[in-house]
Amino acid sequence: MNAGLVSLTLAYVLSQFYRAFLAVLAPDLAVDLGLGPGDLSRASGYWFLSFAALQLPVGWLLDRVGPRRTAAGLLGICGGGGAALFALAQAPWQVEVAMVLIGAGCAPVLMASYYIFARVYPVAVFATLAGVLIGVGSLGNIAASVPLGWAAETLGWRGAMGFLAAATMLVALACHLLVRDPAPTDDTGPRGSLLDLLKIPAMWAILPMMMVNYAPAAGLRGLWAGPYVADIYDPAFVGRVTLVMGVAMILGSFAYGPLDRVFGTRKWIVFTGNLLGAIVCGLLWLVPMPGLVMATVALALIGAFGSSFPMLVAHGRSFFPPRLVGRGVTLMNLFGIGGVGVMQFATGPLFERAGGGIAGYQALFGVFALALLLGCLVYAFAPDKTD
Repeated sequence: MNAGLVSLTLAYVLSQFYRAFLAVLAPDLAVDLGLGPGDLSRASGYWFLSFAALQLPVGWLLDRVGPRRTAAGLLGICGGGGAALFALAQAPWQVEVAMVLIGAGCAPVLMASYYIFARVYPVAVFATLAGVLIGVGSLGNIAASVPLGWAAETLGWRGAMGFLAAATMLVALACHLLVRDPAPTDDTGPRGSLLDLLKIPAMWAILPMMMVNYAPAAGLRGLWAGPYVADIYDPAFVGRVTLVMGVAMILGSFAYGPLDRVFGTRKWIVFTGNLLGAIVCGLLWLVPMPGLVMATVALALIGAFGSSFPMLVAHGRSFFPPRLVGRGVTLMNLFGIGGVGVMQFATGPLFERAGGGIAGYQALFGVFALALLLGCLVYAFAPDKTD
């Protein structure tokens, strides 16, 4: 880990924070700005869709401009600016615009690191490095639980967001000063395009799994876990339950990382983990009120099993030619984060149409279970490949 990767890791800590913090600030935003569950679902969805929409341009920039300027520029201008706007928001629409900007700012951070891993380090350790980065970066997930609740009580939610805006701009500056772009590739073939990636048959089985594997864990941790615990059990436990789920996601990322070298497969590790996640979601659909302790355990398991993202990216990356690594990993991230965004938009209306309350949460768990099962069904036809 050189200084550049350390700065990108700090940037990814912020990215993880920003995708999860609304669950903790939900009560304050409801009182001060009148944001209800549907508004929060939409605002969270805007973050993920903005993040996803930038992936293809980010992929092009990584291959042509390099990770340093791509990550630093977007994080500083969009990420820092969006956090500042959030701190000053006076109406729900301003929160939505802020989330769009923050999502755009966070869009290149993880992929810049993955680009460096793919171009500089041995291919056999890509999954391990990717898992470690997500595991360490997921400390942002932890910060967006009890610590954020404490900061909001101490500084007010506006003060906490102002502090985060300044921190985001400082980390962006560090990325600009410390990140070093990999040497240009010696691949003298055609530059290639997105269409070349879509011509790879394996991608048609991998991308659907990519679209759903992270959606339940991110959707629950980033938004629905907080209202679920507050409505069904006790608002005082929101921070602790989301903290446990965040820790489980970190442990899951570290656990997934080296398993391809242990078992000699990537496909079946991803398949098994997501099938188990579907089973846990299905159990919560059957028993939506299992008690606070069992609900916390179930949410933690969904978070841990739903951390297969780095292994799935490693599986897809193994099919990419060197000249298309940047666009390849960002294409996968487009499906991964885009799937979360689509699910966030869909779950708000679904919750309301189910009548809210227990029936609403039961409907959410059922949809998450079904999405994972469908993803596993398609992914079963993907060819396995390790380095």
